[in-house]
Amino acid sequence: MNADPLAVLAGRAVAAQGLAHDLPSPCVSVCRMDTAQGFCTGCLRTLDEIAGWGHTDDTTRRRIWRAIELRARTGLWGDGPTGPGEGASA
Repeated sequence: MNADPLAVLAGRAVAAQGLAHDLPSPCVSVCRMDTAQGFCTGCLRTLDEIAGWGHTDDTTRRRIWRAIELRARTGLWGDGPTGPGEGASA
């Protein structure tokens, strides 16, 4: 039985927020934007969050992870992340 991708992403978000430093990228190598929602279908980040990830501090990364958690838990994303395997890493 496959785990619900939204629940998995929310769990990753909670774990990442608990790290003291070096928060990992939320990218799952799907990298496909849903223009209607404004989020990546893999990691639920906005284009600005994706583009800025490489030069943001851990406080900002923690805020992004929190936003991802809320998006996943509240169902702001229609069908949720599609999972790893397509696209490039951010």
